[in-house]
Amino acid sequence: MTAPVATVAPDWRTQLSCILPLFGHRNWIVVADSAYPAQSKPGIETVLSGADQLHVARHVLDAITASTHVRAKVYADKELAFVTEVDAPGIADYRRDLSVLLQGARVAYIPHEQIIAKLDQSAQVFRILIVKTEMTIPYTSVFFELDCGYWDADAEQRLRQAISVSDSK
Repeated sequence: MTAPVATVAPDWRTQLSCILPLFGHRNWIVVADSAYPAQSKPGIETVLSGADQLHVARHVLDAITASTHVRAKVYADKELAFVTEVDAPGIADYRRDLSVLLQGARVAYIPHEQIIAKLDQSAQVFRILIVKTEMTIPYTSVFFELDCGYWDADAEQRLRQAISVSDSK
């Protein structure tokens, strides 16, 4: 069994640009806060960016958007909406800036544990890249679940329906 990989990437951008062409639907890229745990599943690679979380998220989103082979379903923690400024100074500004950053993206806000469960399930078979940032506000990680950029759910449904009709003949 191969141990998970953790690296300090002086140029995490280069690492992302090398790995993104290899990734496809069902791979994930996570832009994590600084307390995000090192996960033990093989296939999960953790890179320390040493950079601002929103800057890293913007770069990842732009890289995915610029690619033709993938697009992203974006997940953020539902808890983010309930964290108070008293408990986490800067959270209001962060929520505002994240909203601007993700404007136009498909974003689902679901409980953190559900996102982790989805990530864990995917890691059984598919590679995951986690880019840890300097963020010190809780529930701020942004999860990008990659999907095919040139095939959508409607096309897949039509294909399955055509196969089903063909099989019934």
